Amino acid sequence: MNWNLDSSHTTVAFAVKHMGFFTVRGQFKKVTGTVSTDEQGVPRQISVSIEAASIETGDAQRDAHLRSPDFLDAEQYPQIRFESSQIEALGGNKYKIHGNLTIRDTTRPVALEAEVSPAIKDPWGLTRIGATATGVINRKDWGLTWNQVLEFGALLVGEEVKLNIEVEAVAAQAEAAA
Repeated sequence: MNWNLDSSHTTVAFAVKHMGFFTVRGQFKKVTGTVSTDEQGVPRQISVSIEAASIETGDAQRDAHLRSPDFLDAEQYPQIRFESSQIEALGGNKYKIHGNLTIRDTTRPVALEAEVSPAIKDPWGLTRIGATATGVINRKDWGLTWNQVLEFGALLVGEEVKLNIEVEAVAAQAEAAA
């Protein structure tokens, strides 16, 4: 079965340490993608595209810096992409999703822990599924190396990025008919 991400109910969020003690949280506002599952709802393939310029942290100056060549270089590299390569069942509705994440034309393998909800019919008759996925990446692996070392050795911007992804997807056939 094929599913399309519902962009208004999908969040790709992240958290990064600032000066070693404060956590800055943000998200990407423009996310599209597809998921394919077997008839039992087990995920088989996931493809996601994120507009790099849609990053928001609640601070316009910081957001502009994150879009700049120091970080995402959103003008030169407008898309962040994820393609699953293997989905490993962990038992029940839990999975480990292995895939390739591309940021700034650099592709690296990542693994996400995911929990998938069973399909439901919404009040408008559309079939939907949901999932939550989490993972941790090191931004330097994608060439996002800008930083400043502070007086006592802490980094201005942490290297570890915690990902928290909430997905709602609509069955492709149902969406096309609606």
